[in-house]
Amino acid sequence: MASDLPHQLPAANKTLTAQCLCKAVHFTITLPTSALPLPVHLCHCHICRYTHGTLCVFHAALPAHITPTFIAPSSIESSLTSYIHGPSAASERLFCTTCGCHIGDRDLIPSPSSGIAEWRVATSIFDQHTPSTFQIRSHAFTRGGTAPGLHQWLPTLGARTLNHWDPEPGSTTFPIPPPPPPQPELDPNGNERLRAECHCGGVSFTLPRPYVPGIADDAVLSRYVSREDPRKWLACLDVCDDCRLVDGTHVVGWTFVPLAQLEPTIPADLKFGTMTTFRSSEDVVRTFCGVCGATVFFSCESRTDREDGGRRTVVDVAVGLLRAPEGATAEKWLTWRTGRLAWRESGMRYDGEFTESLEKGLREWGVKRDGKVLGFSIPYED
Repeated sequence: MASDLPHQLPAANKTLTAQCLCKAVHFTITLPTSALPLPVHLCHCHICRYTHGTLCVFHAALPAHITPTFIAPSSIESSLTSYIHGPSAASERLFCTTCGCHIGDRDLIPSPSSGIAEWRVATSIFDQHTPSTFQIRSHAFTRGGTAPGLHQWLPTLGARTLNHWDPEPGSTTFPIPPPPPPQPELDPNGNERLRAECHCGGVSFTLPRPYVPGIADDAVLSRYVSREDPRKWLACLDVCDDCRLVDGTHVVGWTFVPLAQLEPTIPADLKFGTMTTFRSSEDVVRTFCGVCGATVFFSCESRTDREDGGRRTVVDVAVGLLRAPEGATAEKWLTWRTGRLAWRESGMRYDGEFTESLEKGLREWGVKRDGKVLGFSIPYED
């Protein structure tokens, strides 16, 4: 009978729900099951890195006629900030005005065929990320796969090899200009410093090498300095639920630097430039650029030594903002922990296949690069 046709059965559509960490953004998408799983690409271009503060983004294009349905009181107008990254931009980037979570991109010009602006959504904020809903298939903008980036740690997902996609040189369809070559920076004493800056430039500061006076000889601060190379800070990949829902990505990279060593001087409340703060728990403050949405700091008040005026306050700095000449993973400045992911249990609950594959790839890269797996501990992180 006609009522038994597959497209009329209740299971013919599936509704997926997405929320940011603060829950100010809440929406659903309803898709025909024939469109599932949605293909997910990980974009590693410098625009995505500098607007998110992460090493890449996790995006899936919605079918042309489908758009998110916002659940009141959440709405595009009341809950989201729009950022257009430049005159060549084809879409606007939308992030939560309250917590900074990127929810995706919406085209600036409606599709001629549907009359609707097409969307690419951040899949990491949905209530489920299973093989039946989303499937990570490719890395994009890896410049041939040779430049350092998270793609070198995630060559496969389970038994599948992930594809690499890059536009042809000079492409007018995907006109993403190369970033300006980072220039070495020196302080007045000739010491090397590394620039960290969001895409719009509203948040910009530098960090030093960790062997500057006051760090290497401090028992507290020296715990954040690489034992392998004292010129480098420690760094790790974090797959915790809170970071996922405040960044809009499965994973974020952090390095750990004393606040007092950042220049220009950053106030204790972390409010400078275009910075916006969000208290995600009683003693945790997260910050992001209020203009472009890039994650900047994670700060835990339990790390603050109030007796010395906060000199030992250590902040997590989002690695995606670092402008290292050698590439996104800043390997000349950072020693990456390759033995384990921070908050692995959270990652396994949300997307076990991704978490296990990233962990495996990271360990293999560590052995290839360093001859061993580095499994050091980072204070307070996990």
